[in-house]
Amino acid sequence: MAIPRLVCFDLDNTLIDRDAAFLAWARWWCAAAGVDAVDWLVAHDNGGFTPRGELFDRLKAEFGTAPSVHSYDREHPLFTAAEDAVLEGVSDLRAAGWRVAVVTNGTIVQQSLKLEHTGIAAAVDFCCISEAVGVRKPDARIFAIAAEGAGAALEGWMVGDHPAYDIAGGRNAGLRTILVGDRSGEPAAEYSVQSVLDAFRIIAG
Repeated sequence: MAIPRLVCFDLDNTLIDRDAAFLAWARWWCAAAGVDAVDWLVAHDNGGFTPRGELFDRLKAEFGTAPSVHSYDREHPLFTAAEDAVLEGVSDLRAAGWRVAVVTNGTIVQQSLKLEHTGIAAAVDFCCISEAVGVRKPDARIFAIAAEGAGAALEGWMVGDHPAYDIAGGRNAGLRTILVGDRSGEPAAEYSVQSVLDAFRIIAG
């Protein structure tokens, strides 16, 4: 019996709109704190790549107050959501015989809460969080861990929004690649799409 093939998805700004969730959190936090810092937070967030400790230290210096990283890691995931069409797309891939894994760089607390809150954890075969496994994209080892966890061969696809992490990582692991969104960079993916929904169609086709 053939071992199922694998589809790996990044989480933030791939399966979920992480930036929209950050904006919603920023509006909520600023209203509660009584500061007009939403635009500042969005401008300095860098898509989540600015370290949270650094971001909040700068925020406190600028506005006199800031959340703790501990509280943010538990609050921000509650503003995330997965579209029904995304969950249905994952379900359709699994019904077609693919094993589906989420491969995400990030902390156990925040990423686990996002995966549970959005329903993605229950929709996929395996969730691989970099802090939990001790290796980050673009290291090929994280994809091997995902394949083993999902019960799949390390053969198939990697879908994500970041060339240096998702696309390079997928290529390092021998996977075909699809870039979601407008982020440019090297290496280039085999396909570039605006939405993960388009990626589902490519893989299914």
